[in-house]
Amino acid sequence: MYEKHVLICAGTGCISSGAQDIKNVLASELARHNLQDKVRIIMSGCHGFCEKGPIFIVYPEDIFYCEVKPEDVPEIVEECLVKGNKVERLLYLDPVSGERVDSHDKIMFYHKQHRQVLRNCGVIDPENIDEYIIRGGYLGLRNALRMQPMDVINEVKSSGLRGRGGAGFPTGMKWQFAYNSPGDQKYIVCNADEGDPGAFMDRSILEGDPHAVLEGMLIAGRGIGASEGYIYVRTEYPLAVKRLRKAIAQAEEYGFLGTNILDSGFNFKIKIKEGAGAFVCGEETALLASIEGKRGVPRHRPPFPAVEGLWGKPTCINNVETLANVPLILRHGAAKFSELGTEGSKGTKVFALTGKVNNTGLVEVPMGVTIRDIVFDIGGGIRGGKKFKAVQIGGPSGGCIPEEHLDLPIDFDSLTAAGAMMGSGGLVVVDEDTCMVDLARYFLNFTRKESCGQCIPCRLGVTQMYGILEEITEGRGKPEDIDLLEELAWSVKKGSMCGLGQTAPNPVLTTLRYFRHEYEAHVLEGRCPALVCKPLIEYRIDQEKCIGCGRCTKACAVGAISGERKEPHTIDPAICTRCGACIETCPKRVQAIYCVSEGRAKATQCEEGSTCQS
Repeated sequence: MYEKHVLICAGTGCISSGAQDIKNVLASELARHNLQDKVRIIMSGCHGFCEKGPIFIVYPEDIFYCEVKPEDVPEIVEECLVKGNKVERLLYLDPVSGERVDSHDKIMFYHKQHRQVLRNCGVIDPENIDEYIIRGGYLGLRNALRMQPMDVINEVKSSGLRGRGGAGFPTGMKWQFAYNSPGDQKYIVCNADEGDPGAFMDRSILEGDPHAVLEGMLIAGRGIGASEGYIYVRTEYPLAVKRLRKAIAQAEEYGFLGTNILDSGFNFKIKIKEGAGAFVCGEETALLASIEGKRGVPRHRPPFPAVEGLWGKPTCINNVETLANVPLILRHGAAKFSELGTEGSKGTKVFALTGKVNNTGLVEVPMGVTIRDIVFDIGGGIRGGKKFKAVQIGGPSGGCIPEEHLDLPIDFDSLTAAGAMMGSGGLVVVDEDTCMVDLARYFLNFTRKESCGQCIPCRLGVTQMYGILEEITEGRGKPEDIDLLEELAWSVKKGSMCGLGQTAPNPVLTTLRYFRHEYEAHVLEGRCPALVCKPLIEYRIDQEKCIGCGRCTKACAVGAISGERKEPHTIDPAICTRCGACIETCPKRVQAIYCVSEGRAKATQCEEGSTCQS
């Protein structure tokens, strides 16, 4: 019987920061103090607070240590596990109160969260099926096997669960389409091809609670009458793949996978297909083509996969987070599940919170919480006391929501009305130093490279939109470019064949909708208000502040700065590359170097043929 348990985060982020080394040192120290039979080490899934990893929690006291290094472990063992004291310097430091916080339930990052999908992540050993079972694992499957298939589907429909992969299509309705489609062989496919920049929701679920996804697939299989399932996971997720393979082997050993599952007569097996990492393979038909060994490109619909999918058979495709919700519905009932959320968006949503926010990581909140709740309560506000500007929500295919909509509830319908989308759950916070034109250009650059090139609106339209954005950010934009960009965006959105092209214009359309003045400043005034676009900015040295220390001269790689020692220096704008190295090296007590974007008058030809300034 162990007296204490130590949970070490073993998600990809913490492992890359040395979690495995921490475990090795801990095991050695426990042996040295003869505590190996009194303290159990658990390598858990992601705790969510990735910015503060590696995370090290001691139970039953719930002492939360963060940013732990291997060299800190001997002190933790000596002081905490032997003497019963707390290592104060490793406790979480609250940025508002300035005080150390000793348990995770006192940390603001966790206060407004409701960890439902992430219920086991950071709590159990994901490689031990017994721990999943102890926490109610596979009870949902047991209940489903006692029900008729259509009753299983109706329970999911009653819950109001909508797909968490992007479009938010009702899950139970999708299952019913597959159930009603004739066929002697049907398939369940788990879409784990998470390709959004900065997104790691699905990866963390697979790494921290793989059996929840397997159980969700089994219940879905029972519902539609499938006997085989595939998990399509990108090969860049080696830890997730490793834990999935182990979970499948354990589930087969325990009789949850295979033939005659739990003496019910239900047969189901699961295979893993590793994808090469093409973003377009997140689209259902492209994903199916990839599983079949073909080039991963979308096809026209109808027929939809629920009617004619994998190898021409009815196929139901759900993403990781959707499937991880299903066991809860079958375990506790649809009514219990639907207590959380809004009228049209039930349950919770997991977000990867990143960008210019104090607390970054994985968060799970009930549908309907506001953007303000996530950014300022869970996220702890904007870094460096900067001003909030917008959130890019829904990944590269999502949209930018400005400050005026901070109190917008996060649900499928509200985000769509605002011009954005829930997407898979990426949430990037940007501050006043972000140029929204440049941000739109960044996301267009991603989607144009990831386009399969099969349809003209996406292949040419997105590339042309990107070209216009480049012209604008480089100071060569023309007044008519703004209207042309908007016209192109709508054409691409309406004319593209698959979801990639249909949603690629969203960053452009939302930035034009809410930040059109920034586009106009670039084109009509020749300036970048956020001081980001290099051709439209200039670095200068305040002659009264400069002390002539010469640091900026040494930092400049192109020799654009000149001046005698102890005399004010100057920057030649014709040579300067606007790299910003000079500002970084200027002493903070001096701060003589600054950046400006004053704009310029543009010469135009008026109707009479004379040159004027406008």
